[in-house]
Amino acid sequence: MYKVVIVRHGLSLWPDRFTGWTDIDLAPIGLEETFKYGKKLKELGYTFDLGFASVLKRGIKTLWKVLDGMDLNWIPLTYAWQLNERHYGALQGLNKAETVEKYGKEQVQLWRRSYDVRPPQIELDDPQHPSNDPRYATLKADELPRGECLKDTYNRAVPYWNNVIMPLVKQGKKIIISAHGNSIRAIMKHLDGLSEEAIMKVNIPYCIPLVYEFDENLKPIRHYYLATDEEVQRVIDGIKNQVKK
Repeated sequence: MYKVVIVRHGLSLWPDRFTGWTDIDLAPIGLEETFKYGKKLKELGYTFDLGFASVLKRGIKTLWKVLDGMDLNWIPLTYAWQLNERHYGALQGLNKAETVEKYGKEQVQLWRRSYDVRPPQIELDDPQHPSNDPRYATLKADELPRGECLKDTYNRAVPYWNNVIMPLVKQGKKIIISAHGNSIRAIMKHLDGLSEEAIMKVNIPYCIPLVYEFDENLKPIRHYYLATDEEVQRVIDGIKNQVKK
């Protein structure tokens, strides 16, 4: 049996805003909670050979903090833009509750949770366009998003999962991944064969390690969080309430 551990980044300084590819740091409580779950992973006997994270600060620092709690700061790390959060286009930086008031709950829910509805796109000359960020300088023009739906995120995260991460798992490498709500949802849709309707209902809690187990053919057997159901639900309820004033 093989295992992969996936962690959604800790609470950021923008919990009430659409963040996307905006490089916002972790809040102090996000750092604290992430370190706590790193300690828990160590206590449960987990260890890792390789770590992966997005190229966004909150994803990177979450990985660092988890490994710090495990005394595994020394393992090789890889940062991949394919694991980034979905790009929220023109919504990035906007307050979620105020956006609900302006556009209506149903429209915002479509932008946040649907599979193939993109948010309003940013213009090419917008300062938030990825072409203005040196970390994406090696990407081709058609790889730079102006605003993504979950399907777009799926189309970059899942090939990376299949072509880069899973071959390493097959080699026996123990891997931890620090990613984001939507890049993790994309991977879960793929692994669990979820429909477009089913994935709309999936929420990923901050910080709590998600463990996937695979058989010898790398087929998912089961997945679970390293926390009680009550703890997971409490964090998810907090995420749902981010659109409320």
